[in-house]
Amino acid sequence: MTTAEPRLTLYGAQASGSIAVEAALTLLGIPYTLVEGATWADNEARERVAPVNPMRQIPTLVMPGGEIMTESAAILIYLADLHASAGLAPAPTDARRRQYLRWMVYVSSAIYSLHWIKPDVGRIGAPESARASVVDAVHERIAFCWSNMDGQLTPGKYLLGDELSVLDLYVTVVSRFGPWRDRFYQVAPRMTPVVRRVDQEPRLIAFWRERFPLE
Repeated sequence: MTTAEPRLTLYGAQASGSIAVEAALTLLGIPYTLVEGATWADNEARERVAPVNPMRQIPTLVMPGGEIMTESAAILIYLADLHASAGLAPAPTDARRRQYLRWMVYVSSAIYSLHWIKPDVGRIGAPESARASVVDAVHERIAFCWSNMDGQLTPGKYLLGDELSVLDLYVTVVSRFGPWRDRFYQVAPRMTPVVRRVDQEPRLIAFWRERFPLE
């Protein structure tokens, strides 16, 4: 009788920031147990995540030994480095590594983090009556940040050249959030062909369909 190999446990949800991590795990062929729950909309899901992440946010990754990782960019960087032979990130000695780290952190801090405001504008001291205008302002800021990134990249087939990286996965997923892809296409014309290519990545077609349909 064989003992099952310990698995990673990922707390995530459809059409959420966990999707980039799930996509990376799919490409790497790493088995994991998914605990489903949209924590921004479901109190039961928040309480399910609370024992492993007091912030009650996803993605939260639990290692087989019980160690916790949070923050999607950190998880993606870790997975890519741990499985370096898959080529999902430039090596530390690669000249592209600096820009890779720069833009991974930029997407996380300048763009993805702004979505935290939208479910509860009171988090920044705004009244609920101002929600529509706050969300509009958040979307305008996100569009500006995408434009800023786009203006400083010269993509090849992918954002960093000719190899798919977790940065491509991250941008592909986060660009599906508000102000949504149509606006992204307008403000980020250089990155647009890349995310469309990742949308059609043969190894992820079934995954996208199940976990985050573009429609």
